Amino acid sequence: MSSADQAYLNTRVSMMSLRLLAPEAIGPIARMPLPALAERFGLGALLDEPSSITTRRRVLEQGLTQVLLAEMQLLMRPMSAAHRQLVLAWGRKFALYNLKTLLRGKLYALDQKEIREHLFDLPDFMRLPSELFRAENVLELLRQLEAGPYRQIARQAREVYEQQREPFALEAAVDQRYYAEIVHQIMGFDVNHLDSLRRLLGAELDRVALLWLLRFRFSYHLSPSETYYRLVPSMRLLTRERLLNLVNLESLRQVIDALPEPLNALLAKCETIAEVQPHLVSHTQGELRWILHQSQSAVARALAYLMLRESDLMLLFAVAQGRLLQFPERTIEVALDLIEAHPARADARAA
Repeated sequence: MSSADQAYLNTRVSMMSLRLLAPEAIGPIARMPLPALAERFGLGALLDEPSSITTRRRVLEQGLTQVLLAEMQLLMRPMSAAHRQLVLAWGRKFALYNLKTLLRGKLYALDQKEIREHLFDLPDFMRLPSELFRAENVLELLRQLEAGPYRQIARQAREVYEQQREPFALEAAVDQRYYAEIVHQIMGFDVNHLDSLRRLLGAELDRVALLWLLRFRFSYHLSPSETYYRLVPSMRLLTRERLLNLVNLESLRQVIDALPEPLNALLAKCETIAEVQPHLVSHTQGELRWILHQSQSAVARALAYLMLRESDLMLLFAVAQGRLLQFPERTIEVALDLIEAHPARADARAA
């Protein structure tokens, strides 16, 4: 990327970052009635009364996704080919959401119309081949996908499915390969970008790896070796060696006690996986904000912005969905981790 392009991208990211929600704004947004929410954020689909709630939710989700993808394409324009490929690798998560929808459709013999209604409408350069709809089964679908840019993900998913025939293992293989490919791309960058990108993706992978480890071991009761096989090591805190040690521990408390700082202090009072998750999300977003405001790497700042922007848009979707479904305000606030689900437990800790 030329100096002019780098400067242009940095300026563009700085301007777009003004759209991000301040942490103190989330509470008031969660309490907004539906008309006020729709007016403030331009969510016209919320007020389309003739439509069913299901249709309105889907239109809203599609619309918010389109906002994010449009901003992603805008930021990619001045980037070099390598930087553009990295951002595109991150954005391919939406194509993988579609892939998982197709796989579930084949696994459970769902109606084609029902499958299509749950697919994201993506730009041509991210879209999955239309031929996948006509595949007779999961293996044929994955073999067809091996002919395109998703070949590595498709090959690993097919090999796992041929061995285990488990839907859970199939989707875990897709997620694992997705993150592994981003790590591979980042490690090819020069020192001017590498440190910031390692910090950015390291924070994300610390979050993902720890949550996967806890769920696989203590919710799904997988063995240490099965769990370790499905994890993507971080290049920051939860490295390969640390994960190898953590998967052999026998309880959530033991795992937390063995974590490196700052994760150990951050999670010290957590008693359940549900309590761990919001603390990890908050920590990761803090790291993303540091990259956005302090990094000298324009591509790292752009990626940090997109990750924070996605979180904001999904928060808006969660609030709007709660209003559409007429959930109590407390339920929405609990879902957004604004208040404790169990006040008595919070009071006991304070005491």
